[in-house]
Amino acid sequence: MSHPPLDAVLAYVDRERARFVDDLAAWCRIPSISSSPEHVGEVRRSAEHLVERCRELGADDARLLETPGHPAAFAEWRVDPRLPTALVYGHHDVQPIDPPEQWLSPPFEPTVRDGRLYGRGVVDDKGQVYIHTKAIEAFVKAGAGKPPVNVKLIVEGEEEVGSANLDGILHEHDELLRADYVVVSDTAMFGRGIPSLCVGLRGIAYWDVKIAALALDGHSGSYGGAVPNPATALASMIAKLHDERGHVTVPGFYDRVRALPEDERRAIAALPFDEPAFLASVGAARVVGEHGYSTLERLWTRPTLEVNGLSSGWQGPGSKTIVPATASAKLSARLVPDQDPEEISRLFETHLKRIAPPGVKVEVTFLHGGRPYLAPTELPVYDLAKRAFSRAFGKPTVFIREGGSIPFVRTIADRTGKPCLLMGFGQPDENAHAPNEWLDLENFHLGIKSVIYLYDELRALSGR
Repeated sequence: MSHPPLDAVLAYVDRERARFVDDLAAWCRIPSISSSPEHVGEVRRSAEHLVERCRELGADDARLLETPGHPAAFAEWRVDPRLPTALVYGHHDVQPIDPPEQWLSPPFEPTVRDGRLYGRGVVDDKGQVYIHTKAIEAFVKAGAGKPPVNVKLIVEGEEEVGSANLDGILHEHDELLRADYVVVSDTAMFGRGIPSLCVGLRGIAYWDVKIAALALDGHSGSYGGAVPNPATALASMIAKLHDERGHVTVPGFYDRVRALPEDERRAIAALPFDEPAFLASVGAARVVGEHGYSTLERLWTRPTLEVNGLSSGWQGPGSKTIVPATASAKLSARLVPDQDPEEISRLFETHLKRIAPPGVKVEVTFLHGGRPYLAPTELPVYDLAKRAFSRAFGKPTVFIREGGSIPFVRTIADRTGKPCLLMGFGQPDENAHAPNEWLDLENFHLGIKSVIYLYDELRALSGR
């Protein structure tokens, strides 16, 4: 296999810049909403679309990996068994579009405005997956025929619903997915133009809580003040989950939390964090949270417990004077090293039942969980990745953490024992799970070049 000068590969990216955006838009038109039963066929069509594009790029193997749920897409370019193998992870499923009336353009008709591509999935995560496929295309079309190292893609279809079948994929296809390095592009950079390697992810535990006290709704004039009110009970319980200093009151919640090293705390403090802009991105008036920690430390290195939704009683127009029979809430905890989601779930359920008022029944359902991840940044490959990022963006690369959760990262890190490079190209305010999700097109372009440099650096690391 010939190896064209890297300049030729990069020049191809510059020439095809506009078409690359069009290609991404075509994929994002497929509404692959994994949580929606009505979109099962579209999730499959999304996976098939990616497989077909990889076949067009000469992949040695490109196919669907079936699961009891939605399929994953797999592709492989075999170059030389003596060279390193990079396993690239991403996901092709997307979040629902709700509320649809807040979109400025149709969510599944990607639209370019002011240097951004707007649409569901453009950054989370189809755009970031395409950064890798377009880097591979540049090597293929510029004369190499293949990338400079062995590359495998595993792009699942269930990340947005908890990756329930991912461990099964890894177990069933263990041989197929073996690699020397794992590259995950599903995170955000610290800010526009700041190349950032994410070295930590929080885990998650998610619950559905139901409170019941009556067999049916009661007339508030006949029963109010005389029988337990589940809505009032639930509100009281939720109010007791934090103290006045922002600490979670669940006994044992912090027992396994790893202390933040002072050198990392200084590095976080040195980052150019714009707190007013952070607040403005969601229209918040002020920051809140656990006392004794900065906003970034709270987001990246401390665990949280949040209410995600509440429901009880009459929600329709006008009035209906009742004592509701039931109340419910969705709650989630973001976890940090070395918290375990199942242990936290047991502690949470025990505590919630302990603080429940008399006369109400509490049912806690653990919906899903994921373990936190902290990268072994002392390994040489992290310096290599920082160098690749900086070569594309022309600025020093910083280490950051991410407040969100990607269950795959900890799963594959534990199963393979291989380092995971969290090389993301989104932005913190990209509306990934909200209306008007967007992708910075300069990041998309320079992201492709970053991956080209990464593959080139991995080849050089091998000495071949």
